[in-house]
Order: sequence, then structure tokens, then C-alpha cells
Amino acid sequence: MRSSEEADGVEGEAAGASMMSAAGSPYQPTTEPVLPGRRLHLRCDTDYLRSSFGLLKLLQVLLALIAFICIETVKECLPCGGLYLFEFVSCTAFVVTGVLLLMFCLNLHTKVPQINWNLTDLINTILSALLFPIASIVLTAMNHKRSGEIAALVFGYLSSAAYLLNSYLAVRVWRLSDRRPAAVQASEYTRARSESRGEVEGRPEVQRLDE
Repeated sequence: MRSSEEADGVEGEAAGASMMSAAGSPYQPTTEPVLPGRRLHLRCDTDYLRSSFGLLKLLQVLLALIAFICIETVKECLPCGGLYLFEFVSCTAFVVTGVLLLMFCLNLHTKVPQINWNLTDLINTILSALLFPIASIVLTAMNHKRSGEIAALVFGYLSSAAYLLNSYLAVRVWRLSDRRPAAVQASEYTRARSESRGEVEGRPEVQRLDE
């Protein structure tokens, strides 16, 4: 009997010691879930490319790129101020508009909500619509009738027309969206008033109390 009791006591002490050692061990298994890594899913938004703004932006990128390539073929200039200005405007418009096209086409603008991408696009469009005609006019007054300069001027004026049209449409959409909340609020206020009147009419006991 004693031997069995002593054996049970030894086993209990061993179990308690193992539990204490497990509790004090720094190498305990963690129960924190392993979070899967975030993946960036890229998907081409064909609806945006088929829209008027998507087509205009794609046209702007192509025209600005061709204008920049044409002006780069000119190897001699004197004076070179008009050429340098046109080169800067066409290159900047191509890069910035191309980046915005990729952001909207691949829905990357939704990943960075801290930036107002619509306002950024509007500012870029308006600036390009102002700078492209200025650069084209200056190059027209200071060119040397070379084929590269003439080709660059043709695509420069076409780019100016594309940016001007995009600016007109963007400002029009912005003005309509700016007016819409007031109309929506007015309609919601009118509907709320009509609903409240309907509730009062549907409750005769309230009318009796008011009378």
C-alpha cells in the first residue's frame, strides 16, 4: 500500500514539476495566428479606357510622346529657348499623364486614398492645356523650318487641343458634382418633411393632441 501511495506521490510531484517547468520556460508555443501577406492585385479597368476621359488621356500620352520624339530629332538650334521649353513641356506632360493613366487604369489610385487623384488629374490637365499652346507658339516663332520642328509643332498643337477638350469636360463634370450635393440635400429635406407629415396624418391621436 505504501509503495503504491509513494509511487502516486512521486508521479504527482513529477507532473507538478513538469507543469512548473513548462510555465517558466521561455520557449512556449505561441498561439498568435499567422497573417497572410498582402498581395497587390492588378486588374486593367477596361471601362475606364473606353470612357471619354480614358480615351482622351491615352491620346494625350501618345501625342505628347510623339511630340517629344520629334523635337529630340533636332540637333542644331540657335537660339534654343523655344526648343528647350517645348522639350520640357512635352516630356513633363507625357510622364505625368502616363503615370495618372496607369493609376486610374490599374485602379492603383484606390490603394492610396490619402491623395485626391481627381484633383491631381484636373490640375495636370489644366496646366498642360495652358503650357502646351504656349510652348508651341514660342517654338513657332523661334523655329528654323526644320522637319523635326514642324512635326513637333503639329503634334504639339494636337496635344494642346486634346488637353483643352479634357479640361473643358473635367471642369464641367466638377461643376455638376459640386452642385449635386445641394440638390440631394434639398430633396432629402423635402422627403423628410413629407414623410413626417405623413406620419402625423397617419396617427389621428397625435392630431387630436395637437388640436
